Amino acid sequence: MAIRRIVLIVNERKTEAVAAAGAVRAWACEHGVAYTDLDVAGATDATALTVHGPAPVGDLDLVVTVGGDGTMLRGVQLAVSLGAPVLGVDAGRVGFLTEVGIGDVRRALDAVHAGTAGMEERLTLTMRASRPLEIPAQLEAMTYAGGAALPPPVVRHAMPDDVGWGVLSDVLAENDVVVEKLARARQASLAIYVSGRLFASYSADAVIVATPTGSTAYSFSAGGPVVSPQLDGLVFTPVAAHMVFNRSLVLASDEAVGIRVLERSGRVAVNVDGQLRGVLDPGDWIRVYAGPTRARLVRLRPTDVLGRIRDRLGLLDATAALADGEPPPIYRPDDPIPADMAHLRQPC
Repeated sequence: MAIRRIVLIVNERKTEAVAAAGAVRAWACEHGVAYTDLDVAGATDATALTVHGPAPVGDLDLVVTVGGDGTMLRGVQLAVSLGAPVLGVDAGRVGFLTEVGIGDVRRALDAVHAGTAGMEERLTLTMRASRPLEIPAQLEAMTYAGGAALPPPVVRHAMPDDVGWGVLSDVLAENDVVVEKLARARQASLAIYVSGRLFASYSADAVIVATPTGSTAYSFSAGGPVVSPQLDGLVFTPVAAHMVFNRSLVLASDEAVGIRVLERSGRVAVNVDGQLRGVLDPGDWIRVYAGPTRARLVRLRPTDVLGRIRDRLGLLDATAALADGEPPPIYRPDDPIPADMAHLRQPC
């Protein structure tokens, strides 16, 4: 299906991203495609769209992000609200999510326009909370402060019978929802529930609920597992937990993770894909679970997440491994694939 409108989200702080965005606009003008510019800060506000070029026809949109993975995460949030796919152009440093390099922008747009590009669906997260999320006006004083000048946090006795299932938040995460301590001097003390049943209580710097896509982000840096984005599931990872059991949990996609702030905990922040969305007091809780809508990512080739990890982290350059021999990059004999292996994903 032909592209009718492009929503363009650019990290203006990167000169190479600005240049690549110019190539997207030029392509749109050449093909009679309307385009909309939206900066990173406003990338979740679909009401702020202003269209340039021909008026859009039909309901097919494409969100194009030019920057790094952070820029693409903003684009994914918008794309899901628009029911549109997202194409990530990599002008960042890591690029686990982005699909094409700056030099391949026009080829990628041609493929989407011609209908030859693939679409890959990814699990998202949403959540409910015992009260609407809000960011206190004194947040700057609270963040990483010793806490001596701050009033004691309000303790809310939000029991299940009092708040029911809570309120639905306008939250969509492609990577993760993170609950973390606000002040260095006060740990986050959190009770963790899986499908409504208490699993454990943690005193930690943070806890992370990630999608398989987000398993290579903050959860990975905190020691969590890498999970194939082809799987549906949630990854729970504690950060700097003051307890013997500090392992990650890999859960099914229909298992919700409840997080309750214990009565003697410090205040905690709720971050969604790296954006602060609210502050919780002792007694508050949130429930994180798989969202009803999936993100659709444009793919020009099958995703090779492990290959990206291998290349970004230089896993083939380990001195000991190089000294012990050089394995072939792909295991794929020339013989026909046996019948018992025909259902498996094969290397390209």
